[in-house]
Amino acid sequence: MSLIRKSVLTWLALGALPLFAAKVETVQVPSAAMNKGISATVILPDAYATKPEKRFPVLYLLHGAGDNYQGWVTRVPLIKDEADRREFVIVCPDGGTNWYYDSPVNDGIRFETFCAKELVAWIDGKYRTTANRLGRATCGNSMGGHGALWLAIRHRDTFATAVALSGGVDVRPFKDWNLPALLGPQDKQKENWESHTVVNLVPTLKNGELAISLDCGGKDFFLAVNRDLHQRLLTAGIDHDYSERPGGHDWNYWNKAFPYAAQFIAPQFERSAGKP
Repeated sequence: MSLIRKSVLTWLALGALPLFAAKVETVQVPSAAMNKGISATVILPDAYATKPEKRFPVLYLLHGAGDNYQGWVTRVPLIKDEADRREFVIVCPDGGTNWYYDSPVNDGIRFETFCAKELVAWIDGKYRTTANRLGRATCGNSMGGHGALWLAIRHRDTFATAVALSGGVDVRPFKDWNLPALLGPQDKQKENWESHTVVNLVPTLKNGELAISLDCGGKDFFLAVNRDLHQRLLTAGIDHDYSERPGGHDWNYWNKAFPYAAQFIAPQFERSAGKP
């Protein structure tokens, strides 16, 4: 037996060889709120084809500023392995550089409405999903980490789990990344900036309403705002996971962080199937 074949069989025996049997689709989702179609990547686990009687929970995985709907599946291919192993659907919508907001200064930008309402309804209508809040989670990196928390906190009837990886969870210290175009100039539209930042949503939360996880690298420029959110949640008595590990604001970190995110999300999804 060749060394290569022996190695492959060993990995298969250990259950550790990522086979990436998941199916990846690109779809166009209509948005009545913005009068256009929005691209999204949909990852269907292998079990979607082999278990036709099963319904699947859905992870809405959001990209960061300057990226698009293909970013996660292109740069973190192991998400396909996690979808297979944990048997959930992953949906990656295109959010542009719009912070998943309904902009208070531009009526044409309605990405909160799209993601929390239109996209969810479309996915539930097209695929065999677990169509309840326990079967839906949000996760994202950078701008997408902000979006994951923004959407889940404001739409607790739709989502039950939110994970922010290196999330821009307080936009007020940052003046670029298209934020002035979305919220108005900070010196003239201060209230928009105050009301559209995740840290200021903490007083609206009750403990146990959401499963929340925050994860940020020790050299990340968003570390201070993540620490601040962590402290605010502690002070408010909101249970959550919080992690800091070595690393910066880059795909190397998010490749390592995503399996931890999936591990956090999986037991939440098990609740949607009536499991303890």
